[in-house]
Amino acid sequence: MDTIGKRMRLARINKEKTLEDIAKAVGVSRQTIQRYESGVIGNIPSDKIEGIAKALNVTPGYLMGWEQPPDIPDFPNIFPIETKKVPLLGKIAAGQPVMAEECFDSYVQCGNFIKADFCLRVQGDSMINARIYDGDIVFIKQQAEVENGEIAAVAIDDAVTLKRVYISDTFVELRAENPKYKPMLFNQSNCLSFRILGKAIAFQGDII
Repeated sequence: MDTIGKRMRLARINKEKTLEDIAKAVGVSRQTIQRYESGVIGNIPSDKIEGIAKALNVTPGYLMGWEQPPDIPDFPNIFPIETKKVPLLGKIAAGQPVMAEECFDSYVQCGNFIKADFCLRVQGDSMINARIYDGDIVFIKQQAEVENGEIAAVAIDDAVTLKRVYISDTFVELRAENPKYKPMLFNQSNCLSFRILGKAIAFQGDII
């Protein structure tokens, strides 16, 4: 996840400045700037942020993640992304269901156009044909129902999983997007509780 420290380091490298250059301009030690960049010191005083921004020829808003990075080429198909934070609530299985983790982990930055209530980190490979891979972040819009064939986060008893959902009068079928996983069928005989947590509306992963 992008942080103020990472933005500081990227801007410093792009401007071909050393830790000593920034430390001297701000009036702190080299070690302090290094701790800012590494995230060891996360609560950076506002006056230091202003000094660092001036030394790097960027705005304080850029360092804080509020503004578009500088020096982006001006082409008609390049546009800035306004971002927001979405709570990351734990892991979800893309494979066999795993025990639910309801603890709050952190926040994930995403574009304002993603209308998600929370997100989960994927664990497993059952959704790879939907381009959702192990370690990806899936953004969920909280809702109790989905249309047949939509991908949803589903709670089955004390476990959670990410699958395509098909609901009939007598059972629920969860289908993977990987042929090595067979569909899972649930009804009153093999499931005490079944609940749709929400619809998967977007995902975030690395380009490899």
